[in-house]
Amino acid sequence: MPDASDFSIRWFTSATQIDGDLWESCFPPPLEGHWWYTALENSRLEDQFGFAYMQIERSGEPVGIAPVFFMDVPIDLVAPPAIARILKRLGAVIRAARYQRTLFIGSVCADEGTVGLKPGIRLAQVAPVIQRAADERARIERCHVIAWKDFPEPQAADLEAVKTELGLFRLVSFPGTRLQLPDPGFEPYLKNLKGSRRHNLKKKLRRGKERGELYTTVAQYPDDATLNEIWPLFWQTYEKGKTQFERFNIEFFRQIRRCPQAHFILMRDTDTHALAAFMLCFQLGPRVINKFIGFDYALDGGDRFLYFQLWEQFVRWASGVGAAELQSGQTGYRAKLDVGHDLVPLTNYCRHLSPLLHRVSEKATRNVKWETLDEDLAVFLKAHGSDST
Repeated sequence: MPDASDFSIRWFTSATQIDGDLWESCFPPPLEGHWWYTALENSRLEDQFGFAYMQIERSGEPVGIAPVFFMDVPIDLVAPPAIARILKRLGAVIRAARYQRTLFIGSVCADEGTVGLKPGIRLAQVAPVIQRAADERARIERCHVIAWKDFPEPQAADLEAVKTELGLFRLVSFPGTRLQLPDPGFEPYLKNLKGSRRHNLKKKLRRGKERGELYTTVAQYPDDATLNEIWPLFWQTYEKGKTQFERFNIEFFRQIRRCPQAHFILMRDTDTHALAAFMLCFQLGPRVINKFIGFDYALDGGDRFLYFQLWEQFVRWASGVGAAELQSGQTGYRAKLDVGHDLVPLTNYCRHLSPLLHRVSEKATRNVKWETLDEDLAVFLKAHGSDST
């Protein structure tokens, strides 16, 4: 079995500089691959992120890709609420008190962090050479922190095994959300829900539909006029979010619509044809990712239950294209739990370049849990326990 000394790193500034065959072998479906990173690079997000890529090589042969991005991160994003409020107030006067320049190994807004590796290579084998390269690049980019972002199993287990060797500490992240579709169709999905959730969902759907008819279409490659309808709904919903890691723009939607993996579920008012809700989905083999949603809150009025009507159409469409698994990302947990999602543990592994601040950060984040990250999760877990999803 090869060890870390057999591997080396070559840096690239764009996903397009890395061979397409390597992307396909390292980021096959259901992972977000080359198309995703190219769209991000072209979305004019330079005010928020810088992008880079490690090509992992063994004896000169490319065997893996580690996406990297740089960001000034609000410290209060991962801090417990009481500390977060203090940091926000202090950050209004001293920027360094609230933001830390961070090198992330992973992806902006991908549902899970991944280092793409060819079959037969484990992350534990290449993590030391990735960490050394990240340490060097972090100093060049004047980053204070290195973070392996939102890693699920089994790669999280590999990082757990080498975290002490690499000088990393473990930080619980916002969980992902996932739902299995054992059988196609909306009725089989309903039958697999717990009784109380099924009853509540059917009630909300009935009441919402009584308030006015909506019709649904699913579009690929939407035109500019449709994007100009989608964008305000996305922005309304974004601004209502409690946790805002990234800030996308309409250029992102112009870029992502070119990807064959992207599908837009559009719900319109039958009478006015006004766009009431949309969902951007990625079809990736057996998995469909519910990536972004948007609602016209004025049209919703709080009693049309647009989220749940949109969810029904999503399940119908996804099962119709053969999906066996639905993935809906982080945050917004109350509604996602209501429709039957399971919580998927995701973990960050971090290193502060200052030894003193590393020790302080490790101690300060030791008690971070799902309950301290999100109020909806705290309420749910108090009522149902950690094994209830």
